[in-house]
Amino acid sequence: NPFVSSRWLVLAIAMVRFYMEKGTHKGLYKSIQKTLKFFQTFALLEVRIVPTSVIVTGVQVSSRIFMVWLITHSIKPIQNEESVVLFLVAWTVTEITRYSFYTFSLLDHLPYFIKWARYNFFIILYPVGVAGELLTIYAALPYVKKTGMFSIRLPNKYNVSFDYYYFLLITMASYIPLFPQLYFHMLRQRRKVLHGEVIVEKDD
Repeated sequence: NPFVSSRWLVLAIAMVRFYMEKGTHKGLYKSIQKTLKFFQTFALLEVRIVPTSVIVTGVQVSSRIFMVWLITHSIKPIQNEESVVLFLVAWTVTEITRYSFYTFSLLDHLPYFIKWARYNFFIILYPVGVAGELLTIYAALPYVKKTGMFSIRLPNKYNVSFDYYYFLLITMASYIPLFPQLYFHMLRQRRKVLHGEVIVEKDD
């Protein structure tokens, strides 16, 4: 979808322009947050139409929406953390590359560089993005513990309790099994596409 690729390009240009004008990452998130929220939330509609594993795409999109709305949007003190820039840059370059690949593939005119970028950039970008996400959640923990945000305490009429602080700890721990699955899925795809290996995929 050329529209998807171009909207992430808009975000990339906005980020570069901000940094060139201000010379700092502080205030970057605030300046692009409306665009980011719109683009990333809109991505929910694409889970079924993107030509890759629904499970892989679903996990990726839901984790990003979680990062955008329930972490960075909700916890203002962490918006200037350097880790936020890490995942923003990783997401943006990844999506520009990914959707350029899909667009040129649909047009039956795929430049080798786009194909190469799609199956090589992720080797660095995925770990950088995950590091940014985990460090941002980690930075949010003290604020969440202090304020008790999104937590439900007993006693209450529903007799239900929920502690957002511990939920975030569990979320961080969930990256341990989930990230390798996504990463090795991409490595298998890389071998198949770039090196012509025949690999049986269970989840495609």
